[in-house]
Amino acid sequence: MQHITIRKITGADVIELQRIGKQTFSETFASVNSEENMREYLSIGFAKEKLLIELNNQNSEFYFAEVNGKIIGYLKINMGSTQTEIKDEQALEIERIYVLKEYQGKQIGQMLYNKAIELARAMQLKYVWLGVWEENLRAIRFYEKNGFKTFDKHVFRLGSDEQTDIMMKLELKYS
Repeated sequence: MQHITIRKITGADVIELQRIGKQTFSETFASVNSEENMREYLSIGFAKEKLLIELNNQNSEFYFAEVNGKIIGYLKINMGSTQTEIKDEQALEIERIYVLKEYQGKQIGQMLYNKAIELARAMQLKYVWLGVWEENLRAIRFYEKNGFKTFDKHVFRLGSDEQTDIMMKLELKYS
């Protein structure tokens, strides 16, 4: 595999973020959701205006994983009041880690995850948390392998469908 780079992205990258966001979300969930719900979620969740607001929010950061200049995945983290649920100043939320299907199983998700943990440690935070769809067993196993523990559940709306996300947490240890 070629050299993978992880880079922080800015508003100038919004079109690429929109493209990779829609593509990876579709690859991951289109087969298990209605076309109508997917279309609605993609048009709202990945609207250029919404992404620009998120990119310009100092409490949210996005990172691309690239190989030879090709974007193959991305990470979105939230801190402070930007977190989707727990608004804990001592926590970091991993909102999204997505990798193109053709690059899954090649440690790209692990690299993006490691970047999130590195950022949380640099800020001396107490824990990292996330929500993952209860039916996304591959992602749940990935987070469990990385030491995350289930602590709650919440509802995630995809169009007209209410789905259950498992909320998971990793307590950060410092020596």
